[in-house]
Amino acid sequence: MSSPGPLYRPFDRLVHLEITGRVFEVPEKNTLLRALQYLAPEDVAMGRFCWNEDCQYCRVTYDTGEGSPKRAALACKVGVQDGMRLRELSLELRYCLRSLKLPKIPESVNPE
Repeated sequence: MSSPGPLYRPFDRLVHLEITGRVFEVPEKNTLLRALQYLAPEDVAMGRFCWNEDCQYCRVTYDTGEGSPKRAALACKVGVQDGMRLRELSLELRYCLRSLKLPKIPESVNPE
């Protein structure tokens, strides 16, 4: 039996990720969903995520800084970027990040 690989892709530093006005540090060179798991390891691991874009439970709306356009994406597919700002999270992501005690944000990106 082979052993599982590391949970996170190799990274040299932590980058800034803003979620509804609060700034966190997460590992660079990882998907956004993996970066969110860094913040709430047990809760994200227990989420209903497929990690391959089939379920659509990891939908987010984000921008990359002041003046940049809002974009919709799946957190399992988009790479985390320094200065990324999450504006909307799916209901499943909000639930999995409840331990961060984030301010209320819109739920308009839910797959249901």
